[in-house]
Amino acid sequence: MKQYQMLINAADRTGHIRPELYGHFSEHLGRCIYQGIYVGEDSPIPNIHGIRRDVIEAFREIRMPVLRWPGGCFADEYHWRDGIGEKASRKRMVNTNWGGTVEDNSFGTHEFMELCELVGCKPYLAGNVGSGTVQELAEWIEYITFDGDSPLANERRRNGREKPWKLPYLGIGNEAWGCGGNMRPEHYVDVYRRYQSFCKNFSGNTLYRVACGPSADDYHWTETMMQELKPWHTNAIALHFYTVPDWNNKGLAAEFDDAQYETLLAAAGYMDTLLTRHTEIMNRYDPDNRIGLIVDEWGTWYDVEPDTNPGFLYQQNTMRDAIVAALTLNIFNRHSERVVMANLAQAVNVLQALLLTEGAKMIKTPTYHVFDLYKAHQDGDAVYCFSENDRSEKGVPVLSHSASLKDGRLTLTVANCTLRDSAEICCTVAGFDAKTVTARILTNEAHAHNTFEEPEQVTIQPHTASIENGVLRCTLPPCSVTELTLA
Repeated sequence: MKQYQMLINAADRTGHIRPELYGHFSEHLGRCIYQGIYVGEDSPIPNIHGIRRDVIEAFREIRMPVLRWPGGCFADEYHWRDGIGEKASRKRMVNTNWGGTVEDNSFGTHEFMELCELVGCKPYLAGNVGSGTVQELAEWIEYITFDGDSPLANERRRNGREKPWKLPYLGIGNEAWGCGGNMRPEHYVDVYRRYQSFCKNFSGNTLYRVACGPSADDYHWTETMMQELKPWHTNAIALHFYTVPDWNNKGLAAEFDDAQYETLLAAAGYMDTLLTRHTEIMNRYDPDNRIGLIVDEWGTWYDVEPDTNPGFLYQQNTMRDAIVAALTLNIFNRHSERVVMANLAQAVNVLQALLLTEGAKMIKTPTYHVFDLYKAHQDGDAVYCFSENDRSEKGVPVLSHSASLKDGRLTLTVANCTLRDSAEICCTVAGFDAKTVTARILTNEAHAHNTFEEPEQVTIQPHTASIENGVLRCTLPPCSVTELTLA
């Protein structure tokens, strides 16, 4: 077992880790909303106005800070008026992006905003630019946020909500370069400037407006946005990047060999390169960080599980996904000066899901447990953290880590990305007088995952660590994610 020297300097603060970096995404896709989050008020599954109680409790447990809805590609074919009023009279629609299913719109604006209230998270709406109108988006904002006497506010009241909601985050379009309209950046930026000018602040609500940003390494898109947008046009631009080494051969979530494991983790690590290069472009135009960078879709994407609807994007979730999540969240923490939000795709039953449901059953995935281990970073100050490291032939580090300081506690999260080798860390802690340390760990063989028959195969366990004379020591098993809390 090799020992790795580490150094944390708690006096060197490198950024603020906004809670929204630990955000999530829920799209009308497969069984994410219907059967996942929402089962209807008549369901025998315990629910609050149709929203599953177990899902609410699970989201609350990880302190979910923000939830994006209704898409995704679905957002640019979603017309909000179809999802308000009496459920029996709501217009049905065909979900042309995801499986061609017919939806009854029983989960709409009121249901989503209630979900956010029950969870205690902030809503992030993706507005329809691709097939919608300026008027439609402007009226949605007024319907949600205006407290005065207007036809839209009074319509909201008739539909059961007297007081307006707060709407902090608004995305103006989604993937305008693809399913949101197949636009060039030079065209989209003008469309965006037009739409945002009609997105008003009502009754003390202040919108944080998000422009569609690049797909992965489309640096020209970012350059165009930053050339043409000023802080009074937008608060942030949104990057999308999925961990997929080969889109033509994605493979299955729980079936992979050592080489595929390494390749996937190397692809996940590319997030650091993307954030560095997009940030460099943004810094040239906005050195004062007035425009944030959001990663509002990220995660692993495999072939769907056998015998499931290919349009539903349902996949298993293993310890390999947990390592990807840990590695990615550590990258976000290190880039927290510019990156202000990130949203994992997706919350339930889709892609790298937090939760999987089957009827009344619900299981927490390894990825869910990583968000549990990392939740103490929320609203902390990122601090300098360095380690000796080794890398595989594909560039995957043995150790991935980040540290933060909050409320007199120092939190260090470390992933041992290797498949078979334990690692001992010997970490000097400067700028913080640590007296005690507690540790929690998530570890198992890389293919391990939770099932409805065995829901506790992969869970968080207590772990052993020591702190003496400012030196933290801990042994990290292979394929593990560890949270260390110093006080």
